[in-house]
Amino acid sequence: MGKTALTAEVGRGVRQEIMQHQLHVYLEGVVQGVGMRYYVLRQARLLGLTGWVRNLMDGRVEVVAEGDEVMLKELLERLRNSSVGVVERATAEWQPASGQWSDFFIAPSL
Repeated sequence: MGKTALTAEVGRGVRQEIMQHQLHVYLEGVVQGVGMRYYVLRQARLLGLTGWVRNLMDGRVEVVAEGDEVMLKELLERLRNSSVGVVERATAEWQPASGQWSDFFIAPSL
């Protein structure tokens, strides 16, 4: 799993390194036309992640999210068990965090 370190103050002047990761997921099934991108957007923001989600021309939804490993694993679990649409398969790949996004957003469809 790729990692990028951030340093955060955790209280009383104590600083701790927080490892950042990137999760790249392709969702397959009934995932377009059902509000999946908005579901992913909401879940990612609730978990404090950055990145984007978009529809692909082949009917899949692509998600790239960055943040804490625990939060990314939680996002993946929420996507696999989504109450929106029907996720038949979620193919995930872990990569080094790029740190290029400051928010999570819906990207233009491809």
